[in-house]
Amino acid sequence: MGETGNKTLGQFFLDRVAERGDTVALREKDFGIWQEATWNQYLEHVKHFALGLKALGFERGDHLAILSENCREWLYAELAAICLGGVSVGVYSTSPYPEVHYVVQHADAVLVVCEDQEQTDKILQVWDQLPLVKKIIVKDMKGLRHYRRDIIMSFAEVEELGRELAAREPGLFLAEVAQGRPEEVCIMVYTSGTTGPPKGAMINHRNVEATAIATAEAIGATASDSVVSYLPLCHVAEKIFSLFLPLHLGYTVNFAENIATIQADLREIAPTVFLGVPRIWEKLQSAILITIKDSSRLKRWLFERCLALGYRLSEKRLANRPWNPGQKLAWWLAYWLMLRALQNFVGLRQVRFCFSAAAPISPDVLRFFHAIGIRVKEGYGMTETTGLSFIHMGQDIRMGTVGKPISCVQFKLAPDGELLKGGPAVFQGYYKNQAATASTIVDGWLHTGDVAEVDENGHLRIVDRKKDIIITSGGKNIAPSEIENALKVSPYVKEAIVLGDGRNFLAAMIQIDFDNVGKWATDRRIAYTNFKNLSQLPEVRELIGQEVDRVNAQFARVENVRKFLLLTKELDHDDDELTATMKVRRSNINKKFAAEIQAIYGQS
Repeated sequence: MGETGNKTLGQFFLDRVAERGDTVALREKDFGIWQEATWNQYLEHVKHFALGLKALGFERGDHLAILSENCREWLYAELAAICLGGVSVGVYSTSPYPEVHYVVQHADAVLVVCEDQEQTDKILQVWDQLPLVKKIIVKDMKGLRHYRRDIIMSFAEVEELGRELAAREPGLFLAEVAQGRPEEVCIMVYTSGTTGPPKGAMINHRNVEATAIATAEAIGATASDSVVSYLPLCHVAEKIFSLFLPLHLGYTVNFAENIATIQADLREIAPTVFLGVPRIWEKLQSAILITIKDSSRLKRWLFERCLALGYRLSEKRLANRPWNPGQKLAWWLAYWLMLRALQNFVGLRQVRFCFSAAAPISPDVLRFFHAIGIRVKEGYGMTETTGLSFIHMGQDIRMGTVGKPISCVQFKLAPDGELLKGGPAVFQGYYKNQAATASTIVDGWLHTGDVAEVDENGHLRIVDRKKDIIITSGGKNIAPSEIENALKVSPYVKEAIVLGDGRNFLAAMIQIDFDNVGKWATDRRIAYTNFKNLSQLPEVRELIGQEVDRVNAQFARVENVRKFLLLTKELDHDDDELTATMKVRRSNINKKFAAEIQAIYGQS
């Protein structure tokens, strides 16, 4: 890493600029053309925006909210606030205005950075209820000509204010950075709120440094790596790869155009390090399977042969058994005939380290990628421990586990199986919520709320969220996430919610994948009009029934889904059914669909 000890993010940033200077720090696509910013240019933007904030009255300890999709300006604004001794607070750009209002107000933000008119409108809708906010700073001013200019400024105007202040006081920025202390809170990350209102997790510079050093060591990241930034920057997992590690190592961050174009962007960027949430891996797998279904008979035959070989050889590699010369030759033949093209198709042929995190993933999805030569590992972490805590390291991969702890994490299991974590990455507590902090950190140990097991090789397996474990009327404890993930392996299933707490059998509510099921129906000349109509077709029910039967065959009888209901609408963040990170809000779903759930169990 080059440094050890007690530095702030701002101080690490200055070190990196001095070391990397004219090398590329950030790349972003604008109107189809890649724009690049060197480390020196990165510093100029951060410095001027920071001094602009200072000119607007931003003081040490103040909070800056950022409401935007990922872009260079997000990082400029975040680092600017941190360099001044302030705290950055990310707000999901997909959040409806009541959620935006809650976070901005609860966080006591004094300034808000917005991407565009859409995000600005969310703040203006609740402007009268945000007395602490002095100004809205907007990156893209298009459509805002007739808005209130007394409270709205452009991003460029704030940078100009900063340039003027820098001319008057040339040493001010460096003096501000030098004042920083590692124990100060620098980032507030609001948890996704599956069980109630989001809570603001306070993270300090020491937490960040411990995580960055241990993560770089665990994945072997270096300055020559490159990443693609596409998961929301309010999420701590994205912060590790787009902010923490670049500041410690100096590698390049590439901004995807948006989440919808991620596959095309991956092909173009060809990152060497890639973090995918389970839904991304499921989508990439589904894209391959659907494309192959539409290809020629010869290509399908070749795909099946190469994939079968890939499964056999990857299982052998996972078991640490060497390939013989014939198997090595067969692998290279399969690679040049088919697997290389598949790796290019998903944009991950250059990837050196990739993993899945943020939610449990089906081992079957991981095995598929191993079979085509993309060695996806699984990781586990949480906001309250500054992101990553466990991961598969090197060749030590065990399917169905999340690996071993990174060097800054200690752990133990409570008598009821709950995972407890300790170490320098454990956060400072929840903002303005001492009760929640006291119940989460007990005697120096963070109570994760996750039930876990340790296998004979020392790998951790997450069973499920403690509160989500289903206890049937027969007293059997069942982890619903394993069954749900097995269902979501199907390209036709987008979301699955397993029910059965206190009942005598398991049932499931299933949301079809509209694109893939729609294509399936069109290929069979089955007419449909919209999502609701498609989901209620008897042919579709039969299709999903076959997928449920496939999954049931993998589990014990008591874990079989006996009945299922196809949802007639897509679950939505705006309807409070999903969090901003697309996790299901189970309690809300159980209330909203109470009548449907009763109908499933009513006749039994």
